[in-house]
Amino acid sequence: MSKKVRLGIIGLGQQGGAYARFIKDGLVPNMEIGAICDVDPAKKELAESQYPEVPFYDDYIAMLDSGSVDAIVTCVPHFLHPEMGIETLKRNVHALVEKPAGVHTKQVKELNEFAASKPELSFGIMFNQRNNPLYKKLKEIVDNGEIGSIRRTNWIITNWWRPQGYYNSSEWRATWGGEGGGVLVNQAPHQLDLWQWICGVPKSVYSKVAFGFRRDIAVEDEVTAVVDYGDGATGVFVTATHDIVGTDRFEILGDQGKIVVEDSKVATVTRLVKPEREISDSMGMDDVRKLFMGQLNREELYSTEVIEFESVWGGQHAGVLENFAANILDGTPLLAPGSDGINGVRLANAIHLSSWTGKEVALDFDEDEFLQELNKRIAEEGKFPERS
Repeated sequence: MSKKVRLGIIGLGQQGGAYARFIKDGLVPNMEIGAICDVDPAKKELAESQYPEVPFYDDYIAMLDSGSVDAIVTCVPHFLHPEMGIETLKRNVHALVEKPAGVHTKQVKELNEFAASKPELSFGIMFNQRNNPLYKKLKEIVDNGEIGSIRRTNWIITNWWRPQGYYNSSEWRATWGGEGGGVLVNQAPHQLDLWQWICGVPKSVYSKVAFGFRRDIAVEDEVTAVVDYGDGATGVFVTATHDIVGTDRFEILGDQGKIVVEDSKVATVTRLVKPEREISDSMGMDDVRKLFMGQLNREELYSTEVIEFESVWGGQHAGVLENFAANILDGTPLLAPGSDGINGVRLANAIHLSSWTGKEVALDFDEDEFLQELNKRIAEEGKFPERS
């Protein structure tokens, strides 16, 4: 293999087009475009005009078998990611799948199991937010125990406003059979991943989900989910696509500190001088009076740090591509191993299943029950075949 990884881009839409531009503009120095594939004839004309030296295919299997690519990225509808990932790895080509890894855990598990049988190949997922220096730093703080054991988490992420015209732009968009869901599978997978990556995987979830609440769609456009981590620790996740003002606020409360993130840009980290219960138990009534009257020196209780990083547009995506190529070339550890993709899919499935059944759902839910419920909704739409 050359010093640059030849990437095959499957799907020259918004994402695939962006990745092609990043590579062409030199933002991914260890990667070049090996081939482009799309079933839309109009994309062939686009590719030939913008990337005239790059081979174009309308069949991704033919591209994989051509010898033109060392690796691929799947910029296609969600249901296709696992299938394409498996077919790619079968041919000893490295695979980077877009988020989400799939629509339901059964198909993602199949992809993960096959990838595990090919340990010599690189298998990654485009969780570009894991390359966000702010969230990388916060994970380090939590993992180091700097705010103690997590007691509560909250993420309100409602700045995904989408007008009706967005949903009308494609037959597959915002459908159970074409997209597999709404905001949980399209807009919010990065937050579902980060939430678990930083705070841990919950044990169960209870959700209240609205389907076609403020938009003429079949799938969810508003979600409120409550998770249970065990040992009394809980979390809340709120997302929607009809809040034109939008909020992005992420809080992590530990027993020895707190993190508050605003707009995924600025984090305020508070570190207690000792665990909160010890502070509570050591306070007499004089201390309580001083506290309520604002006479207690807060610096004796905690310190505060504000963290902010510059963020260059496209830099996070390009960084994941560069890291993926480096993993292929020299074994550099992956920022986002492909096997991690199942975590967000599992949580999204559990949120859906809880809303459909009206019950609290364990994260080790019955996958066949979920697929049966999903297929009911696909059949009611009557637009796409049922899934397996």
